[in-house]
Amino acid sequence: MDLQAIRREFVKGALDQQDLTQEPLELFGRWLQEAIDFGVPDANAMTVASVGKDGQPSQRIVLLKSFDEKGFVFFTNYESRKAREISGNARVSLHFPWHSIERQVEVSGVAERISIAESQKYFSSRPRESQLAAWASAQSRPLSSKDVLLKQWQAIGRKYAQGDIPLPEFWGGYRVRPLQIEFWQGGEHRLHDRFEFTLQAGESWKVERLAP
Repeated sequence: MDLQAIRREFVKGALDQQDLTQEPLELFGRWLQEAIDFGVPDANAMTVASVGKDGQPSQRIVLLKSFDEKGFVFFTNYESRKAREISGNARVSLHFPWHSIERQVEVSGVAERISIAESQKYFSSRPRESQLAAWASAQSRPLSSKDVLLKQWQAIGRKYAQGDIPLPEFWGGYRVRPLQIEFWQGGEHRLHDRFEFTLQAGESWKVERLAP
C-alpha cells in the first residue's frame, strides 16, 4: 500500500470573491443544495468535534437536521460522550466533507440545547423504530453485546406498543451558533480557494481569503 502515490488534481471549480454572499449561511444553503443536487451521499452528514475535560478532542458523524441564521441543529442523547463534553466546553467544530464535488465547509461555534418543544417536534417526525432506538440506547456507554441492545429495543417496543412514544428527557437537539465559517473549494496545482467568515461585534461578518 503506497499512500504517498495516491493523488489527483482538483479541477471541478473555483471560488472567487464575487461568488460570496454577505451572509455565510446563505452561501452554505446554496452549497448544501448543490451537494444534494449533485447526488453527494448523505450531503447533510457532518463531523462534530468536541473536547473532553482532559483536553482530548473526539469526533463523530451526525446529521444536520436544520439550519438558519441562528445556527446548525443536530440531535443526540444528552448523556452521550459528545453531550458530556459539550457540557464542559460548549465550543465545537463542524465539518462537511463534500469530497465528490471538491468542497468542504468548516464551522466553529458554540453549542447550546434547543427548547424541549423544538426537540419534541422533531422527535415526533422520526420513524417509530428510531424513536424506540432513542429510548433503548444508552449512547456511548459500554455494551456487553448487540443482543442486549436488541432485547432492550424490543422491550421498549412492547412498553409503548399503543399510542405515541414520549420524548425521552435525556434526548434532544443542539444548535451550534457559528462564530467562524470557512468555505473550501479545491483548485488546480493544490492552489485551493479558501474564504473565512468571522463574526464581528454587531453581528456583522468579516471575510478573508486564506492561503491554501
